[in-house]
Amino acid sequence: MAGHNKWSKVKRLKAVTDSRKGKVFSRLSRDITMAAKTGGGDFDGNARLRTLVLKAREANMPADNVDRAIKKGTGELPGLVFEETTYEGYGPGGVAFMVKCTTDNKTRTAKDVRAAFNQCDGNLAQPGAVAFQFLHAGQFLIAKENAAEEKLMEVALESGADDVITTEHGYELRCNIHAFDKIAHALERAGIKSVSSEIAYIPSSTVSVASADTAQAIVKLHEILEENDDVQAVFSNEEMDE
Repeated sequence: MAGHNKWSKVKRLKAVTDSRKGKVFSRLSRDITMAAKTGGGDFDGNARLRTLVLKAREANMPADNVDRAIKKGTGELPGLVFEETTYEGYGPGGVAFMVKCTTDNKTRTAKDVRAAFNQCDGNLAQPGAVAFQFLHAGQFLIAKENAAEEKLMEVALESGADDVITTEHGYELRCNIHAFDKIAHALERAGIKSVSSEIAYIPSSTVSVASADTAQAIVKLHEILEENDDVQAVFSNEEMDE
């Protein structure tokens, strides 16, 4: 969600994930497996893997689960072969959606994502039809109580961040996707904890939603997509109050 709604979404998802630890662990496992597959199982030589393992620890994911996920990625343990893919679509009210997935069966995932859009009066779009409305970048949300502004600015500049945006909710740090892991490590060393950190699709323009029915349909589409085990993250460009 755009603007302040990104913070609202984080709060909503926090409440959801607290009651669905298994879902969170499943998503983290897939991400860790993919990171180990592409960059190896050595923390020192694979910044992306190190960042994900830290997120897993913050979520209280069992160490055995983390170890298995890494070994599946390096081929030490047998497992399904996962691929990353992103679907684009339009939801109720013409709201643009980017749906990031990790799947072992693209045919199944595409069918499920299409069905979710159809169920909420939306539709899937061709690749590129929606993506131009988003900035693909690293994004960190940091609560004001978790960092002094001057210190955060210093860390951001030294680690190569592109921008730090101050809002009433806290700070939003943006960076090139290739600098994400370096910045995550720099924040960790500085003792600055983020509320949310991800490679995100950040809306460059938003769609204002005034109708309660449209707002409910958008929330429903988010919930259906986020329930799908293959869906890792959902990004959209609606702007609506809480």
